[in-house]
Amino acid sequence: MVPLWWMVTTSLKHPSEVFAFPPTLWPKNVQWRNYPDIFEKAPFLTYFRNTAFVSLMDLVGTLISSSMVGFAFARLRWRGRDLLFIITLATMMLPNAVTIIPRYLIFKELRWLDTFYPLWVPSFFGFGFFVFLMRQFYTTISYDLDDAARIDGCSPWGIWWRIALPLTKPALTACGIFTFNATWNDFLGPLIYLSSQHKLTLALGLMAFRGPHVTDFHYLMAASTVAMLPVIILFFLAQKYFIQGIVFTGVKG
Repeated sequence: MVPLWWMVTTSLKHPSEVFAFPPTLWPKNVQWRNYPDIFEKAPFLTYFRNTAFVSLMDLVGTLISSSMVGFAFARLRWRGRDLLFIITLATMMLPNAVTIIPRYLIFKELRWLDTFYPLWVPSFFGFGFFVFLMRQFYTTISYDLDDAARIDGCSPWGIWWRIALPLTKPALTACGIFTFNATWNDFLGPLIYLSSQHKLTLALGLMAFRGPHVTDFHYLMAASTVAMLPVIILFFLAQKYFIQGIVFTGVKG
């Protein structure tokens, strides 16, 4: 909590008080003006919109792909299912650094550099961890529901959409929070693929408050506080389902 407290209090301090010794636990004169100033010092709203767009697209892609693939692994019977699931789990052991260059070359050939596509399109093809998380949750749902739906003439698509998906709200929430948090705070991805100033995300945009010789720490901390708020708000709003999703995915293998 100390770094968080230091960040919030520094965002309200005058520059002369940031590194004052002895340090103050609360600013002597609260500088609320620091928060409006960050929108004048840098195109902060543009960074915010870019980050929100990428995060929402990544969130939608992850939830759709992981829920569908997890359903196929858990509820459908088809040749090679277990082998492919093992291969999917094996992808979780690949360090991100190993795939950076191949992905960059692929996106370069697709002419996607300096666009948002490399930041959210891969999510529509699924990630091993979230597929595993959803698959584990699907296995906790009674298979009698599937059998009853088939007797009534429901197709696998209908079973997924009308029966399985509504019951996986806790797991979807857990996947959503993990995804949103990772994408919102992603620094390496935008650093590699984006170059235009007006396309930068918040993680890169915070660098605008760092100069070659002097860093405006009061502005930097104010911008960091604002950037952190959406993730905190999302977690508190969805923490009930988030905890349920994490707990139930470990109930049955």
